[in-house]
Amino acid sequence: MDFKEKLKSNKFLITAELFPPKGVDISSFLRRANCLLNLDAVNVTDNQRASMRVGSLAMSRILLEQSIEPILQITTRDRNRIALQSELLSANVLGIKNVLLLSGDHPSIGEYCDSKVVYDLDTIQLIKTARLLERGMDLAGKKLNGSPKFCAGAVVNPSARPSGLQTLMFKKKIKAGAEFFQTQAVFDVLEYKFFFDKVKHLKVKVLPGVILIKSKKFMQFLQSLPGVNIPEKIQDRINSASDALAEGIKICSETIKEFRSFADGVHIMAIGIEEYIPEIIKNSL
Repeated sequence: MDFKEKLKSNKFLITAELFPPKGVDISSFLRRANCLLNLDAVNVTDNQRASMRVGSLAMSRILLEQSIEPILQITTRDRNRIALQSELLSANVLGIKNVLLLSGDHPSIGEYCDSKVVYDLDTIQLIKTARLLERGMDLAGKKLNGSPKFCAGAVVNPSARPSGLQTLMFKKKIKAGAEFFQTQAVFDVLEYKFFFDKVKHLKVKVLPGVILIKSKKFMQFLQSLPGVNIPEKIQDRINSASDALAEGIKICSETIKEFRSFADGVHIMAIGIEEYIPEIIKNSL
């Protein structure tokens, strides 16, 4: 059963994400990927934090060769509509059908703050483009010689304000053709449940993001990100812990355990320390 089929089942889905290497040595990527063999799918980020890395398409293909089902992330930040369509078709040719379509982090937060952004299409337009390609047509109205098939996903941030705008964008992405959603980091389970209860009637799988807090410094970084809300009780646990990573693993497992009671699944982000994900999942049962 592939990821698209799993979305139609009652299975509690677990995905995670990997970031490509900054250079051509992929040994660390392969080591981290090997820890995720039993997951339902694994995202490959697209130059996350606006930092230059090996392309997500190449690393998604490598995951496929390792018997791991990839979710290719494609951002609109760096590509015009020609390149975006080409990337989607290239993915299908390489056997990659799962795509997460998003706008991407703005270059102002990375080491290329002076680089030009593209944003030729917005996320909703990109989702519609993927569906158009499936119908055998490109954005110029030209017929394709063979049509791709996608399992297209998008992102939503349940913690962002105003919440009504997030719900509106969520519905628009579904109308455009999004089949599943992954969220930004969620630490407040009750806050997420409030959002989930408002949208569950739409019958689209939503996987809340669960991020592993690996240090006090990392928690401070997370708190600086817009739309990330870390409850005081979690802050206190990390700040008072003698081993912040061990406490972060415990919090991550507890959060997933709470999500198991009502959510469609989770999307785990253990940035650079994916070897702890199997332990986190085991402790969440």
